[in-house]
Amino acid sequence: MPVIGYYNGKFLDPTSSVVPIEERGHEFGDGVYEVIRVYGGQPFLLDWHIERLLNSLHAIRIPSPHDADGYKELIVSAIQRSAEEEASIYLQVTRGAAARNHLFPADTTVPSVSLVVRPLSAKPDQKPGKLLIQPDERWANSYIKTLNLLPNILAKQAAHDAGADEALLVRDGHMIESASSNLWFVRDGKLITAPTDRFILPGITRRYVLELAGQLDIPVEQVKLPLSELSSVDGIFITGTILEILPIESVLSHPVFGPLDTLQSGSPHPLDVKPEECEVIWRARDLSVVEQLRQAFDAGITAFRAATSVSI
Repeated sequence: MPVIGYYNGKFLDPTSSVVPIEERGHEFGDGVYEVIRVYGGQPFLLDWHIERLLNSLHAIRIPSPHDADGYKELIVSAIQRSAEEEASIYLQVTRGAAARNHLFPADTTVPSVSLVVRPLSAKPDQKPGKLLIQPDERWANSYIKTLNLLPNILAKQAAHDAGADEALLVRDGHMIESASSNLWFVRDGKLITAPTDRFILPGITRRYVLELAGQLDIPVEQVKLPLSELSSVDGIFITGTILEILPIESVLSHPVFGPLDTLQSGSPHPLDVKPEECEVIWRARDLSVVEQLRQAFDAGITAFRAATSVSI
């Protein structure tokens, strides 16, 4: 089936011109979103995604146009309409359309809901990735899954330009997250990941991996690891809804971001980052714990695909 879209009550071609020019998501990025993975025709960890969506809406004071069951019905209906067994769902809620004004519009403004179901091909064999160290230039409420992703985009593009897969973001001297995924370290058999404070997104896959670690008796410490302790780390991996679990083989640095002890952008944007100018400052020593988690994750997905219905 082709990619299908939805906007405010109607399923349609996602290339259709349906968003008003003065839609606040379009003009301000005034909204929130979720990305949900579909395995075997079923949305994975749907309750957790909807819980986070409602929390994000509450945080920026957008009245939710649906309750949890309403979102479930919409998502399941979209999956059934697409007839896709393996897919991603992008769900977005904005404050709605109104004359452009930085103040909130009148209470009569109706929030807008849009959705895209996109088929996914079978996941290829993953090779360990690379991270590029960068200063965290995102806003101070990254726990909200907001549409405002420009700092994330610039960081991920800089990593791509450097020949890396993702950014390793550093705030106040601590390694806390990646541009579009959660960040994990392994040291002496223990997992280390930043706690879910205002500066990181409470990732859904992160939450699932924490459960897997408990089942596997892998100890976890939720603490912000200083950049100065990178050399003591045995393994690194990142997690995300579409990414799942990606082991990391190396970490790169680039002189445009300045010395590692200060790590700030030494020049204004746009950043010009070339692979040949990067230096490898860390290499993986032991990814066995990461592989153990990946196998457990795959087993969980296999069991989930075997399910035959979704409870609404």
